[in-house]
Amino acid sequence: MAKHRTDRINEEVLRELSEIIRALKDPRIPVMTSVVKVTVTPDLKFAKAYVSVMGDPAAQEDCLKGLRSAGGFIRREIGRRVNLRNTPEFQFVLDDSVAYGARIAQVLQTLEEPQDKPAD
Repeated sequence: MAKHRTDRINEEVLRELSEIIRALKDPRIPVMTSVVKVTVTPDLKFAKAYVSVMGDPAAQEDCLKGLRSAGGFIRREIGRRVNLRNTPEFQFVLDDSVAYGARIAQVLQTLEEPQDKPAD
């Protein structure tokens, strides 16, 4: 499969998956859940969805459990919304790049603060 076709499929699945997750009513899935990246295998049978969840580690694990339990519904909705030969089975992976970026920004902010001037 051509690289540009795989990229288009990944983007389309990412967009639809984000909408589906936003509409889920599971209390384990917080509002601040976002899909960062989706990679679909070339045979379209499996997809790995990288999910960013704001909150403590317990809330993140609960969110992953909620997403895994809704996997069948998510797969059916993706199959209905995206016209693919095979509908991929999703594996949800926690992505901490957003939290890592926020931590780096915080460190950079502390470095930019002016130091106390020494007394003359």
